[in-house]
Order: sequence, then C-alpha cells, then structure tokens
Amino acid sequence: MLTVTGLTKRFGGFIAVNDVSFAVARGELLGLIGPNGSGKSTIFNMLAGALVPNRGTITFEGRQLAGLPPHRIVNLGIGRTFQIPRPFHRLSLLENVVLPGFYGQGQPSRAKAFAAAERALALVGLSSEATATVDGLGAAALKKLELAKALATGPTLLLADESLSGLDEHEMDQAADMLRRICKEQGITIIWVEHIMGALMRVVDRVMVLDHGEKIAEGLPAQVAADPRVIEVYLGTDATARTAAAAARG
Repeated sequence: MLTVTGLTKRFGGFIAVNDVSFAVARGELLGLIGPNGSGKSTIFNMLAGALVPNRGTITFEGRQLAGLPPHRIVNLGIGRTFQIPRPFHRLSLLENVVLPGFYGQGQPSRAKAFAAAERALALVGLSSEATATVDGLGAAALKKLELAKALATGPTLLLADESLSGLDEHEMDQAADMLRRICKEQGITIIWVEHIMGALMRVVDRVMVLDHGEKIAEGLPAQVAADPRVIEVYLGTDATARTAAAAARG
C-alpha cells in the first residue's frame, strides 16, 4: 500500500530524517517509535504533505505523493490525527467532525459528509455526545474526537500521531485497543507514532524504531524489544518501555 524509499529532510544544516525506507502492507498496524527528536513527526508531516522531502520517494497505491499539498493527500485516502487536538469550541462534536469530512475521498456531498461524521463518532464511542459542544471534554474524549475527525475523511491509511499523550494507564489501554479494532475490523491500515511504548507494543503488528533521524530497527515487537541497539538508545532510559519490552518478549 505504502512504500517509502530514501526519505530525507533537512532544516538548514540539521538533518531531521536521514535516508529512511520502509513499507506498509494493507491492513497492517505499524508502530513508529523513538526518543523525542528522532524524526517521527517529521516523517508524518512528509507523508501528509505538510513538509516536502529533500530527497526520497513516497508511493501510495502506485502514486507519488512527495510535493502534493495536504488536501490532495487527504482526497487520495490518507487521514491523520495531531498530537494536540485543536477543536472548534463553539461547534458541536458532530460539526467538528463533519468539517474534515468534506475533504475526504471524492469530496463528498453535504449528506455524505454528515453520514461519514456520524459513523466516525460511533466508531470512537462519542455518538451520545454528538450534539454537545467540546467545552468540558476530558483528555480521553478530545483524543477520541481527534480520531473521529480523521476517520470522517474516509481514509484507507490513517496516520495516528501520539494518541496516548495526556491519558492515564486505563485510557491508554482503551485507546490502543480502539486503534487495533479500527485497523482489523474496519480494514483501515494504520501507522501509529507514539512515544509511550507500553500499550503500543501490545497491539501493533510490527514496530519501526528511529533514532536521530535514522531507522535503527524494524520487525515484530518481540524482536525489536530484544534488539541491543533499541535497548541502548531507547528502552534503557524508559521504565515504561522496559516493562513493555519484557511483555513483548513474553
């Protein structure tokens, strides 16, 4: 479905992403992890069209994406969430979700956009609050709303950017399970960027690890958790990650 080859992004003399290549199969849930500043969000921004690579190719369903504006990439079937939700506070949850729906595949009519928004709210468990405004929503509900906005565009590939930040342990597990269900039951391929590893390692099919803009490991969760490079660079400094690694190794 998605093939990335030699992806590189520079900001002046700083190389944020250096010659990264990977592929994602249809129906896969890929975890993309690494320390702060490792290049995770920069890769997402290039996949979504917010940044143009200095070098490399991004091929989605046989089409080259590098250089396309974000709204065209959404039209082609790639949706994304953002680390920090920024909802419209004077609008209802349904109205918040229907707006991105107009940019979805085929640029749907008003009726289709509202139907897509209602389905998205149902998928994340917010249907009962569709007419409420976002004021007073907690962190978990805001994350669900952010996910619903992306789902309303009708993506075949979803870029989920740090869906666990700001949540407690129980909410993290719920969010991770929700992403797993969306992938496996709705047939939406997902690349999940995350800094918190505990819940991610439990549900993803495969993991890719970045450090200083370069890919240092890729494979099944148990394989990655046992990789000496990952242990040295990432797991060894993070108690939650060490626990996740132990669980992944069984």
